[in-house]
Amino acid sequence: MTGIPFIDIFIAISAAAGGVVVIWKFLGVLKKLSNVMDDWNGEPEREGVPGRPGVMKRLASIEDRQTTIEAELHPNHGSSLRDAVDTVVVTVQRLEERFDAHLNSGDS
Repeated sequence: MTGIPFIDIFIAISAAAGGVVVIWKFLGVLKKLSNVMDDWNGEPEREGVPGRPGVMKRLASIEDRQTTIEAELHPNHGSSLRDAVDTVVVTVQRLEERFDAHLNSGDS
């Protein structure tokens, strides 16, 4: 200490205030970290607030939906979206051929 009471008190108060600010900032970082962990692990349902699944459960859900969508993009002999598109293409091609034949028969 300096030996001057006024300056010593001012230094002590400044140090204490600095310590309080550091602790305050650290608590803010801990709160943010807590929020990240809550998002990662999910939160159970509570009164008036629906529950939220954690990251791993959400990823599993996304993977399940992706598998379902991917199955629709490959032919499987009739029930996939790809099969329906192929059927429409063939039908449109046949109609186009018939229409062209009809127009060409009218030209003669």
